[in-house]
Amino acid sequence: MKITVLSKEGEDTGRKADLKNSVFGIEPNDHAIYLDVKQYMANKRQGTHKTKERGDVTGSRRKIKRQKGTGTARAGDIKSPIFRGGGRAFGPAPREYSTKVNKKEKQLARYSALSYKAKENNLMVVEDFGLEEPRTREIVEIRRKLKIDGRSSLMVFSQPDRKAYLASRNLSGTKVISVSDLNTYDIMHASVVVFLEGSLKFLQ
Repeated sequence: MKITVLSKEGEDTGRKADLKNSVFGIEPNDHAIYLDVKQYMANKRQGTHKTKERGDVTGSRRKIKRQKGTGTARAGDIKSPIFRGGGRAFGPAPREYSTKVNKKEKQLARYSALSYKAKENNLMVVEDFGLEEPRTREIVEIRRKLKIDGRSSLMVFSQPDRKAYLASRNLSGTKVISVSDLNTYDIMHASVVVFLEGSLKFLQ
């Protein structure tokens, strides 16, 4: 599969990039994408939620009234969940949400997501460029010239680019990552994926 390589001004460079069918042309596996995205989102959860149960609430453990003869339900101590100020029953407690997905399944999920983007023509290849200064307006101008302003985009660099990251982090719908950090969630979340030439070679 061939795709036109554009300059950062959005012009045709006259060159074509070769997209391997084993990466960009497979039959997408929706279940693998689901598992990988679910793991990504679960692993981002802190799991620090906590409410006080009856063992955590401050209060006396004295039986507050006699067992029988009151005309109301029996009751133990004041920390019972049925009383105001008592502990919560079965409340959330700190826990670990992270799960595991096999390496080959994660790879299949990424290839499936990339194949979806290639099939829907939501994939672009731009010749390598760098920013002299981390200026947001330069990223805005590049997006305008590539005709992707107004769409959420994922720019994939071959190496971590701090200047590009700083220039884009204030823009909603724009994310810059290195190819080593490429993941299924970011690919599926973006409307268009923009690969720099070097990152495409590194990926393939």
